[in-house]
Amino acid sequence: MSNTTPISAPPDAAPAADGAGGGNPGHAPSWYAASARDRRLRPPLEGEVEADACIIGAGFTGISAALELAERGFRVVVLEAERIGFGASGRNGGQIVNGYSRDLDTIAGRYGPEKAAALAAMSLEGGRIIRDRIARYRIDCDLRDGGFFAAFTARQMRELDAVRTTWQAYGHDGLEMVSRAEVGRYVASDRYAGGMIDRHGGHIHPLNLVLGQAAAAEGLGAAIHERSRAVRVEGGAAPAVHTAAGRVRCRDVLVCGNAYLGSLLPEIGRHMMPVSSHVMATEPLGEARAKALLPADFCVEDANYVLDYYRRTADHRLLYGGGIGYGGRDPSDIVGLLRPNMLKTFPGLADVRIDYAWSGNFALTFSRIPHVGRLPDGVWFSHGDSGHGVTTTHLLGRILAEAVAGESARYAVWSALPNMPFPGGRAFRVPLTVLGAWWFGLRDRLGI
Repeated sequence: MSNTTPISAPPDAAPAADGAGGGNPGHAPSWYAASARDRRLRPPLEGEVEADACIIGAGFTGISAALELAERGFRVVVLEAERIGFGASGRNGGQIVNGYSRDLDTIAGRYGPEKAAALAAMSLEGGRIIRDRIARYRIDCDLRDGGFFAAFTARQMRELDAVRTTWQAYGHDGLEMVSRAEVGRYVASDRYAGGMIDRHGGHIHPLNLVLGQAAAAEGLGAAIHERSRAVRVEGGAAPAVHTAAGRVRCRDVLVCGNAYLGSLLPEIGRHMMPVSSHVMATEPLGEARAKALLPADFCVEDANYVLDYYRRTADHRLLYGGGIGYGGRDPSDIVGLLRPNMLKTFPGLADVRIDYAWSGNFALTFSRIPHVGRLPDGVWFSHGDSGHGVTTTHLLGRILAEAVAGESARYAVWSALPNMPFPGGRAFRVPLTVLGAWWFGLRDRLGI
């Protein structure tokens, strides 16, 4: 995600430093950065160190893998180009959404029933990992249970009901349909024709979650170096990762940079495209007003192709996100993009100040399914969670760690899924994707 400037610092916020909200240098100017519980700066890598595993990227995937390996007794070094949670892991909507960016019926049709059953068996695990680690390591990240998928039309209601039926066929519970008359239990808005709740969903403060897991990994002996961009990766018989000031010699390299990998490994990068999404946070509304908007304190996302998502925060703000920019483009006016939709949903917020607005990138694959594998020189990777990153990154970080530890059965399921580069290469992947998104967006607007 690329940095933007705060709309206005709230009266009780600490002064911004180095372009960051709330005096948290090196982060985007988000409400998350301003309310982060751990603001320690980890030292950059200097000189040569040795490890069992070197992980590139201190977001959810990399930190999930690091914690899993540290729990198993591996010596782990994590290299982060900026700050822990700098990218999508510390800037997203904070919603625990189960499953993948393609439904299980689509996965079955594309990859066959055996692969669909294997992926379905793992589809709730990311959320369980999050909750287990929060409890085990006492991570204070504002966990709340429950998610609501809001439908605008009868067609979207039928699609949600089909998803519920499919999940039940795979043995998953927790999904319940919601009629128009029942919407008010979850959202005080008349925009919706109904929806579906997921009792296994929920929401968290994502930056505090990744920081808490990083601290847990450090407590088990892992070393995390911020401001330590990987500039060269050597695989083969003597793996090593180089930064500007140091080198990590190791047995295994795990690449978890996702949308912020840049040009480090083009053979991975051509399989994904950075896509920006945008979030803003209101001023504190007070407990009563915030609860009136979202009585159950569930997170919400609508059922449109280009969707909006929102939730309450622990300090009683409304956090509202939406919009996409293919290729990682940011709008010039985030509030101008998001506020009209917020007011369509909650017209009574016309008088409310926006304290923070920010943008950031997630990685999209052409298949919309994560790309997991190993390069010919033995370098492991996972990227492209395609909008379902909060849960899927935790699952895939664990699966990469399992593979490094010699437990390859689940890794083999993911690495066998075909994942082609974007058609048109870097020059044409954006306009071709925009064209497809325009068509699906038109369907949403027309209600067909």
